[in-house]
Amino acid sequence: MSQRYDNRIIFKNDNAAYESLLDGRNKKAIVHYGTPTLYYPSQATLRNLTKVRHVWSIGDRYYKLAAQYYGSTQYWWVIGLFNQMPTEADVLLGQVILIPTPLQAVLRAYEGG
Repeated sequence: MSQRYDNRIIFKNDNAAYESLLDGRNKKAIVHYGTPTLYYPSQATLRNLTKVRHVWSIGDRYYKLAAQYYGSTQYWWVIGLFNQMPTEADVLLGQVILIPTPLQAVLRAYEGG
């Protein structure tokens, strides 16, 4: 399965501003991951997804829902992004959120596929 860091540009930062930090850690550069471009699914893609309704309640967390519906906590961000609520603090008690499935189709849609 796809992960957040797949298909990301990786570059090394050897900027002189970090020289003392790098020397102190016996490193030559800092590895950075470029920011990926994610696409919200098109209307056509949304029609082909199954969306499970979930009423937000005390104790709910995106990672718990990801484990329940996707079999892995690492896809918590899919639920937040799909609902356009990046953190649990954005969700109100009693609010209905949607869990998009199947996971592979959702991931392809986010990658623009």
